[in-house]
Amino acid sequence: MKDGDRAAEVITRIRALLSRSSVAHEPCDLARVIREVHPLVRPELARHGITLEMSLAKDVPAVMGDRIQLQQVLLNLLMNAADAVREVPPQRRRLVVRSTVEDRDDGPWAVVAVEDAGIGFGQDGTARLFEAFYTTKPGGLGMGLSISRSIMDGHRGRLWATANSGHGATFHFALPGIR
Repeated sequence: MKDGDRAAEVITRIRALLSRSSVAHEPCDLARVIREVHPLVRPELARHGITLEMSLAKDVPAVMGDRIQLQQVLLNLLMNAADAVREVPPQRRRLVVRSTVEDRDDGPWAVVAVEDAGIGFGQDGTARLFEAFYTTKPGGLGMGLSISRSIMDGHRGRLWATANSGHGATFHFALPGIR
């Protein structure tokens, strides 16, 4: 029943996003968002021998947002990272989720990063990753990162990717902290 309620909330948020309806934003603790997503990805990670490490800073400010949409962004990033490490040697099947604070001129920002040691971006680099219908996965729709970026835009935040030195990629999102 809990999973059914969560699925209904997700569908409602995606419909609101696609119809450009506003969704109520309220104070969110990103550490809580991360902890709530962990049980959702745990079975998939375990099935492929992928470990998940979390490094959550204690001083990350609360952000204004829709908790369900923020969970969807993190869930998408984690599932993409899991796909990226699924076929690499077992010692590289590791994901790291970090939260940090970045002090900017307009105040503190909460930053979340999902790092993998997977296959990386390929030849296109980051140029097309966030385009709708662009995918590097067989059978992928190419909508996850595009929707995630739209969610971040709706939260006055930012979503970007960087190549790791060595192997893999890190996807980051940043949101302004509540002052």
